[in-house]
Amino acid sequence: MLHPIVPISDFLCGKGERLTLFAGPCVIESRELVMRIAEELKRQMKTVPVNLVFKSSYDKANRTSGGSFRGEGSSAEERMIHGLEILAEVKREFSLPIITDVHESWQAAPAAEVCDVLQIPAFLARQTDLLEAAASAAIKFSRAIHVKKGQFMAPGDMRHVLKKLDDFGAENVLLGERGTFFGYGRLVNDMCGLVTMREMGVPVVFDATHSVQEPGGPGGVTGGNRKMVPYLARAATAVGVDAIFLETHDDPDHAMSDGPNMIPLADVGELMKKLAEIHEILRISHV
Repeated sequence: MLHPIVPISDFLCGKGERLTLFAGPCVIESRELVMRIAEELKRQMKTVPVNLVFKSSYDKANRTSGGSFRGEGSSAEERMIHGLEILAEVKREFSLPIITDVHESWQAAPAAEVCDVLQIPAFLARQTDLLEAAASAAIKFSRAIHVKKGQFMAPGDMRHVLKKLDDFGAENVLLGERGTFFGYGRLVNDMCGLVTMREMGVPVVFDATHSVQEPGGPGGVTGGNRKMVPYLARAATAVGVDAIFLETHDDPDHAMSDGPNMIPLADVGELMKKLAEIHEILRISHV
């Protein structure tokens, strides 16, 4: 049976709880970068009433171009092993819970040994075998699962995803919104969809940075418009979400993946203070 409030490490995510922040660089570019960003995020969040979960991907398997950087390593297995070692170090060094993507069924169990939340990318939200593997790993290691709504799916369609996970025995599931295709190379956000998904009885995450992507942009890479991130994040928080997902980098213009839509690391703290204030008003009002 799926739960409306989900345990992540030593805190809870859901209605009536503090806002959760999933944040970090899009992909593991290097150990040094990941450790630096994790340390700074933890420092900034010390004065903000949110629960921080560190995010980074060991492999970006759905890049626009075959020549784009996917992660450190020459194969999917190498990238996963190396990346999970770095994420495990972040967890030990900074006492932070971890979330990362799993793209294939065989990755679910190794990732769940390290990570507190397994993330199913939006393009894979309907992949039954992957959902089953994630559910099995989540049960074995007492982890949560975050499924991003496909850009091609209506919010109501996510009930079928939840039904699959429920049938596979998963209990702790979050649904994520990251925009919907609108013509070519453009995403839009229907804030009503956040309400629709929250009414399904599980916590909802708003992915503010992927929502400003411009898929398949010029030059064979995905574009984006990071200046719109704060506006969308504030709107989604005011609608009433349980978590915010932000990808961030200390030099996003030179990041190796999703730079145009990542927000500068130095800006995360101030944005989250505003979002936490909005969330607190709703929380004490029982909205």
